[in-house]
Amino acid sequence: MQAWDGFSAGRWMHDVDVRDFIQKNHSPYEDDSSFLTSATERTKNLWSHCRELLQKERASGGVLAVDTSRPMHITSHEPGYIDRELEIIYGLQTDEPLKRGINIYGGLRTTMKAAESYGCEIPSEMAEFFRLHRPTHNDGVFAVYTPEMKLARKVGIITGLPDSYGRGRIIGDYRRLALYGSNFLIRHKISDLDRLPEEMNPASIQHREEIHKQIDALKATVKMAHSYGFDISKPAVDSREAVQWLYFGYLAAVKEQNGAAMSLGRVSTFLDIYLERDINRGLLDEAMAQELIDQLVIKLRLVRHLRTPEYNELFAGDPNWITESLGGMASDGRTLVSKTSFRFLNTLRNLGPSPEPNMTILWSSHLPAPFLEFCAQLSIETCALQYENDDLMREYYGDDYAIACCVSAMRLGHETQLFGARCNLAKLLLYAINGGRDEMTGQQVGVEMPVYNAEFLDYDEVMRRLDIQMEWISRLYVNTMNVIHFMHDRYAYEGSQMALHNSYLHYYMAFGIAGLSVTADSLSAIRYGRVKPIVDASGLVTSYETRGEFPFFGNDDDRVDLIAADLIKKFNFHLQRHPTYRNAQHTLSILTITSNVMYGKHTGDTPDGRKCGEALAPGANPVHGREKLGAISGLNSLAKLPYSYARDGISLTFSIVPESLGRSDSERISNLLSLFSGYFGQDAHHMNVNVLDPETLIKAMNEPEKYADLTIRVSGYAVHFTRLSRELQEEIIARTFYRKI
Repeated sequence: MQAWDGFSAGRWMHDVDVRDFIQKNHSPYEDDSSFLTSATERTKNLWSHCRELLQKERASGGVLAVDTSRPMHITSHEPGYIDRELEIIYGLQTDEPLKRGINIYGGLRTTMKAAESYGCEIPSEMAEFFRLHRPTHNDGVFAVYTPEMKLARKVGIITGLPDSYGRGRIIGDYRRLALYGSNFLIRHKISDLDRLPEEMNPASIQHREEIHKQIDALKATVKMAHSYGFDISKPAVDSREAVQWLYFGYLAAVKEQNGAAMSLGRVSTFLDIYLERDINRGLLDEAMAQELIDQLVIKLRLVRHLRTPEYNELFAGDPNWITESLGGMASDGRTLVSKTSFRFLNTLRNLGPSPEPNMTILWSSHLPAPFLEFCAQLSIETCALQYENDDLMREYYGDDYAIACCVSAMRLGHETQLFGARCNLAKLLLYAINGGRDEMTGQQVGVEMPVYNAEFLDYDEVMRRLDIQMEWISRLYVNTMNVIHFMHDRYAYEGSQMALHNSYLHYYMAFGIAGLSVTADSLSAIRYGRVKPIVDASGLVTSYETRGEFPFFGNDDDRVDLIAADLIKKFNFHLQRHPTYRNAQHTLSILTITSNVMYGKHTGDTPDGRKCGEALAPGANPVHGREKLGAISGLNSLAKLPYSYARDGISLTFSIVPESLGRSDSERISNLLSLFSGYFGQDAHHMNVNVLDPETLIKAMNEPEKYADLTIRVSGYAVHFTRLSRELQEEIIARTFYRKI
């Protein structure tokens, strides 16, 4: 009880209920940022040492060191430190900073390939053991994949599937470890086991085994923490322990898994309760409070996974999507902004801009004005923030949800997600025209039907054909996802993350589509212009002659904007016709990460005039250069896309040159906030914000050593621009940077 001394009592003291603890104890903060402090000398010295290591990592081609001696798991490595005398928050994934471990349980072949790409080798006896005695997630998936699934994956109609690495998008409620300690959580898990039904059917057997794995993971996390000299079996008694316990929970997750998105959750207001209690007791001052957050963020910035070149082509910039959700409103009308919300954001100044953690502002029209102004100012300074509509999401998820990866919301500890990349909708449209044959390879992939043979494309006939191909791809997509997630649970289960969830969960299965704006523009061309298909010698339509005027998505024109909205509804409808593993709820995202370039390479000419191999637009963005009427018109088009049919998120990357927002800082802040208000007020979902001139990116591309810290939002996440390939840099420069509002 000493750990909870001074906290207001509530249900949280008897049941695992972090939300109730926050509601009973948090202190809404509605003033400005004037209380913030710069980094302490200790933290500056620690970060200076880290910057030297990061420079060495860049000079080494992006990977500093790899440990192939043992598979990584929660207790695989001895304690690691950056500089023990300077650190106040301890813990690294391996025994040295920036040394990457190997996570074989996702896939042996993938791990071997990743190691080889950086001049390392998996010991032969280890590889032989996994081949003979320990199947991996990847082994299970490809043993079950049908030829149809493999072909769809190969031609690029469905790609980015988590079939050879950790699936990610699962957010452990890391706050639970700080509030309760492991003993309390283990007791509750044992109680859950005792209450499970006695009938031994496949579902109940699996459930029992998984809870045992969760308990084992909690025990392993205790052992890991003990190696650093801490006893996390008990609740944290002060601020430093609260930050440290929470980080140990997260560290166990990133040691055990190399998921595509390892989000932190929504921790700032929770930690603020501890920080403010210690400040009020005279145990902490503001500089010390900021130091705890600065050093936690340093640790998050050093998270690393070993990945293949193919992975990096899909998800460029070596991201981890360590998303921290800040702000938002409580259901009772109080703001969830705290001083620690500001402290997290202040790390962008104290430590400099960075993609990690992926700072996500839960925007609401009711947030305190000083907080919104501070966020807008940081967006202009750093391009490191994204915004998501809390007023919209709170209706679905309550007031204790967080964002996984980029744009995917779920209630912390109560819900989780089975993630699964995306379908290339633009390519599917070409399948509709070509009778299911792939325009790049000529193979029969989709539903077989005659190649379109009229002189001009008819909108109603193309839509009829597209609907048939949507039904086919939806069935295949759902079945493929069912295979992947069954096998991941079997061979690479996330014990540490799932231990920080309730034992009974609501599951989402997250699907996605790429190429929405290209597809909408192509259908607009067919409906409002005249599109003549050009057939090659093999009988395939491989190019188009497009005549007449037609509207492009991104100009606030209902004729095309509503086509885009209808495509989302249709695809969602088809997905829901097919049952999912764990009876998960189907959700859909309009999100491409940086794979919009790779998708373009797999897609032939499209009826809108785009040529074979050209990049698709990122996320839900209009196609590069087609927004002709300014920022507001572009935002209005995006706001028409229905979140209720795309609850896995609708990603917009918004870039504007500083002068377009105004001449002074105050004018730019005011205008940016006005854009937010108008956009989110229409129930729009998401916005990345870049305020910079493309000429800066050109300079960074040509002189990368001078712009090592240049951070830019790309598609739901941020990257260091200089870590992208030249091809991706050029694609980003080619995007629309608004020069008028």
